[in-house]
Amino acid sequence: MLDELLSIRFISVTITFFLLMDGPGNIPIFLSLLRQVPPKRQAYIIARELVIALLIMFFFAFCGNYVLDHLGIENQTIQMAGGIILFMIAIKMVFGTLEEPEIKHHKEPLIVPLAVPLVAGPSILATIMVYSKDIEIQNIVPFSIVAAWILTTLILLLATPIQRILGERGIIALEKLMGLVLTLIAVQLFLDGLYTFLNS
Repeated sequence: MLDELLSIRFISVTITFFLLMDGPGNIPIFLSLLRQVPPKRQAYIIARELVIALLIMFFFAFCGNYVLDHLGIENQTIQMAGGIILFMIAIKMVFGTLEEPEIKHHKEPLIVPLAVPLVAGPSILATIMVYSKDIEIQNIVPFSIVAAWILTTLILLLATPIQRILGERGIIALEKLMGLVLTLIAVQLFLDGLYTFLNS
């Protein structure tokens, strides 16, 4: 029973991280920022930036708790705040597409904006700290990060054929669907924090 519950939580947390990394939604932005880079070099840059994003997410997973404990922030507060943040991100995904950032660069991008904030953005870093604070699931957080990261990496490495198949409208529709799922997760996270607060 415990193993089954952990499996369900693992899937739930992984889906949340995957939605926040927003691989499909980042496809047009990645391709736009790398349009002047040769295809083979594009794959290298994407892989490099995603590895950097992974390292940043791991840092927040293992060190974020110390910051929160030092600030004296309670677990239910983190859950409710995390739910609100996720809800705001989800609403943006459902009702408005992410616009391409106006960044001028003459060299290939490094860390900004591909690794941060497009993949390892404020929303997922905050969520990682929320889940890392939860005693019930904190042990599965690193594995969920890796699982979601692998899916995101595959999607972004295949960005060109995916965009060709789905088209711009298809990618927008997929992002809106992901936003809807994230809305449900956000509300549940907020309600869990509220329930804990009312019973504490």
